[in-house]
Amino acid sequence: MDSATTPMTPQALADHVRLGMLAHDRATRALGMEITSMEPGHATITMAVRADMLNGFDTCHGGYITTLADSAFAFACNSRNTMTVASGLSVDFLAPGREGDVLTARAVEVSLAGRTGVYDVVVTNQRGESVAVFRGRSYAIKGRPTVALPAACGATAPEAH
Repeated sequence: MDSATTPMTPQALADHVRLGMLAHDRATRALGMEITSMEPGHATITMAVRADMLNGFDTCHGGYITTLADSAFAFACNSRNTMTVASGLSVDFLAPGREGDVLTARAVEVSLAGRTGVYDVVVTNQRGESVAVFRGRSYAIKGRPTVALPAACGATAPEAH
């Protein structure tokens, strides 16, 4: 590392990735999701259930709940700035979301081995009641950063600083 290179901590890297990913994530932004926290291997995102998200039973369409969980999963598994995509997911709905509910998806890394990972996401409402559980499987694309780093850093992972 030369004197012009500034070290980036794992948390600073996660913060940088959060901003860079969100700037390009039109779906997450269009649904009004807010990333309330992100650290290596973890992400928490909230979304208010709007009238246009309701199905024919006046409950939140499961696709929107899944999308919220998938966004949290995506931010968690990309938090180390290695481009990572979903290789599969499963979701179980436990309770309905209702108009006006604020849903929170908390993604936690369960396993990261080589280029594959497993992440669990729990979606709750504003009363802390579980709405859904989601398990995502990820695959990292070798040699591809999620976002570009500032020139002063000059690397894609914190251990390279």
